[in-house]
Amino acid sequence: MTSENIQETPLVRLRADGAVDEETLAYARTKIDAVVGRPGLSAVTGEVHIVRAAVHHAGHPWSATADLRVGGRQVVAAAEEATGTEVVDRLQDRLRRQTDRAAHAWDAKQRTTAPPWRGGTVDDPRTA
Repeated sequence: MTSENIQETPLVRLRADGAVDEETLAYARTKIDAVVGRPGLSAVTGEVHIVRAAVHHAGHPWSATADLRVGGRQVVAAAEEATGTEVVDRLQDRLRRQTDRAAHAWDAKQRTTAPPWRGGTVDDPRTA
């Protein structure tokens, strides 16, 4: 069952399926924006999907998945928990780790040059 509960911002789209309340969606929007809106992070686009299972006997009825693009890298995270706030918190932790890795990889690629023994150029005037 797919609901019409969709929120969009220029950065990341937030979708919800099942009986997801507005309070949980607002909490999720705040947490996701905290991760993707950090200064120094490349442009982020993508989607976060929160689902609440309809079955009452499920151990972890809440699940969340995120599929984002941070600069040129793809970041995927998933979480399953017993409550809406727990699943959002777990997803936020995983997204923060993944976006930190993506940002670090992007920075390292942009600012370093190969050393001379790997085919890089020698810019030291003492050796020229």
